Amino acid sequence: MAEEGSEKENGGSASMDSMESRWVYEDVWESEIDDGLADGGATEEGNFPRMDSDDEDTAEQKLIRTGPHIDSFDVEVLEVPGAQRNDIEDVTMGRRLILAFQTLGVVFGDVGTSPLYTFSVMFSKAPVSGNEDILGALSLVLYTLILFPLIKYVLIVLWANDNGEGGTFALYSLICRHAKVSLLPNRLPSDTRIFSFRLKVPSPELERSLKLMERLEASLFLKKLILMLVLAATSMVIAGGVVTPAMSVISAVDGLKIGVSGIKQDHVVMISVAFLIILFSVQKYGTSKVGLIVGPALFIWFCSLGGIGIYNLLKYDTMVLRAFNPVHIYYFFKRNSTKAWYSLGGCLLCATGSEAMFADLCYFSVRSVQLTFMFLVLPCLLLGYLGQAAYLMENHADTTQAFFSSIPSGAFWPIFLIANVAALIASRTMTTATFSCIKQSTALGCFPRLKIIHTSRKFMGQIYIPVMNWFLLVLTLILVCTISSIYEIGNAYGIAELGVMMMTTILVTLVMLLIWQLNILMVLSFVIIFLGLELTFFSSVLSSVGDGSWIILVFGIVIFLIMYIWNYGNNIKYETEVKRRMSMDLMRKLGPNLGTVRAPGIGLLYNELAKGVPAIFGHFLTTLPAVHSMIIFVCIKYVPVPVVVQSERFLFRRVCPKSYHIFRCVARYGYKDVRKENHQTFEQLLIESLEKFIRREAQEKSLESDSDEDLDSEEENSFSRVLIAPNGSVYSLSVPLLAEFEDMTKSISEASTSEEVKAEPSTDPSFLDAEQSLDKELYFIRKAKEGGVVYLLGHGDIRARKDSWFIKKLVINYFYAFLRKNCRREISNLSVPHSNLIQVGMQYMV
Repeated sequence: MAEEGSEKENGGSASMDSMESRWVYEDVWESEIDDGLADGGATEEGNFPRMDSDDEDTAEQKLIRTGPHIDSFDVEVLEVPGAQRNDIEDVTMGRRLILAFQTLGVVFGDVGTSPLYTFSVMFSKAPVSGNEDILGALSLVLYTLILFPLIKYVLIVLWANDNGEGGTFALYSLICRHAKVSLLPNRLPSDTRIFSFRLKVPSPELERSLKLMERLEASLFLKKLILMLVLAATSMVIAGGVVTPAMSVISAVDGLKIGVSGIKQDHVVMISVAFLIILFSVQKYGTSKVGLIVGPALFIWFCSLGGIGIYNLLKYDTMVLRAFNPVHIYYFFKRNSTKAWYSLGGCLLCATGSEAMFADLCYFSVRSVQLTFMFLVLPCLLLGYLGQAAYLMENHADTTQAFFSSIPSGAFWPIFLIANVAALIASRTMTTATFSCIKQSTALGCFPRLKIIHTSRKFMGQIYIPVMNWFLLVLTLILVCTISSIYEIGNAYGIAELGVMMMTTILVTLVMLLIWQLNILMVLSFVIIFLGLELTFFSSVLSSVGDGSWIILVFGIVIFLIMYIWNYGNNIKYETEVKRRMSMDLMRKLGPNLGTVRAPGIGLLYNELAKGVPAIFGHFLTTLPAVHSMIIFVCIKYVPVPVVVQSERFLFRRVCPKSYHIFRCVARYGYKDVRKENHQTFEQLLIESLEKFIRREAQEKSLESDSDEDLDSEEENSFSRVLIAPNGSVYSLSVPLLAEFEDMTKSISEASTSEEVKAEPSTDPSFLDAEQSLDKELYFIRKAKEGGVVYLLGHGDIRARKDSWFIKKLVINYFYAFLRKNCRREISNLSVPHSNLIQVGMQYMV
């Protein structure tokens, strides 16, 4: 093992890939040992271990070997052997076709329906006065499609995924993993062992990245600024979940005015309302099921777009191909000036759905999305816009219904039906992206907890949030009924889309500097080109905000305030609990019985602290007549990675000497992890991990004691020379790997499978004592488990002090208190019977 590790370390490669394992030093006192690895805090009976509050002092070190990890910028997570693949295997051509159809139905629905309304909204702002205007508008649309969906998102932003997960919070999680910019101070040193990493040789880019990292970590203002950018982007995504269904459905149903004479706008609104109710009612069904059903429909839609475009090009005017010359954009602005600037908001609608492509990057690989867009979606969209422009060259009066007017009369009704199906698919796509963003923000402590239903047992990325679904439906219906004009809704659509685009540009720029470490010229080119264009487009849509699109802006601000207040309150609450932790001197004075009666059983005390003894435990001691014979402080913690594998789920550490029988457990979850365990399963996994921790603790202690006997100097005694391999084997660097150690390991593993543990014959009294101590503790755990498991829940609430500012009192005492009272409890994820629950409340003045 050691030779293999040294070979990989000394291979001489300039860049060490994250899939390679290596031996590294780890501080015993500063680290939480993963899933049962022996902890330095476990000392001999009677010696009080060092507590978390003292961890910054002189730290003992040991040498461990890290397991293979995945860097999302080296390879895609779906292509890594042994990585969690969500059961997707592209093994047959049929399977690939099915996934392609699902990709169309889930990822490209929004951008695929943009031809329904783009030209109509553009020419409502800049009426056509000649063919040159049509060429200029078409050139604007073509290059907007090429610059934003293709170059920015498909070729650049999609690679900034977080192990296959997209969206603004995926970008935020990447930045949080590489720099300590999270405002919640619950990051443990051991969390870096499940983070992606990559070692690079010194370079100017690396030096710049380190300086930027230091600057971000040292500045509280920059941390808050990054968080506010992420919250603003997420609020705009949620706002997009309201405006997308309204825009897509109304623009599709509006085609009835062409096919049926006498249809008025009121009729269009009524039919749209019925379609929207049906759409949100079927949202609870799995994305894979719906994607498989609607995938072929969307494939027909794209083929229809391309076919209609070719037909119109051949029938009317192929000279519109001249629009690929960008000089027509200059002529368009020269002739129309202010009107052309107003039309930019409508032009951007051709790129709507670009952010949804990134946010919906759930279980599809980046490469599959790129290929599908470049070889099917983009060509069909370009042909569709070229065909509409060719038709308008001879029919200037039909700009209000450019798409439906350009359809051949014999194919109108089939295309109308497919267009409405595609509009419903596009609406579902954005709603799914909204659910995904809400789940990510909830896991990272930036959104109140809501009930989340996982609609697929096979794919973890498919979720449904009932409360948010009906909330979006109500707001969408209000928007449709109050603003029935697609031109005003289109302006609101542009506000929501551009808000997300600008925030994504800034966050991806940080990723380029901090993580990708690209050349500064490339980074500047990216931010200047795209952020400059987005600000130009944004100035256009803001100029028309008084038309009614201000509603969506207000809604986005409200969502932003909810997220910020929730994050602000959680941070204050956590920091207060850290300050109010129980004194370890008090724990020592209480003794093993904690000053009360220790009743048989295991008490799982849920709290939010990742380190230290929570103050709520002292409240339990003074409130209850007895506590359980074994206490485990359980902290459910979300880390900024998509998924935490089961082998790295639990971190254990002793809080007191063995006679106290008190442990701390940090249960780590990624923001995409599915928590479906019932309480029996959770208890079983937790107890098994605790037993494994105790066995390896005893095993390492035995090796350390043997190693200390062979060391001659005190300098060597101060360093623990122990190797822990990825498979759990423990080796001593100072003692040969003798057969006795193998016998001891075999003895311990055999003892764990039987009720009565029999120690191997040994002439070493200390070895026998260690074996007996291990057997006694394992037996104690089994007896405590037989006594039952009780969940001790401490509800810590915060209130602003009387001398606080009025704004602080308003935010904490009313807004945050309201959100906390009405959100879903953390324990609700586990189906714990009420008979197994004990709840105690505690209030902090902040």
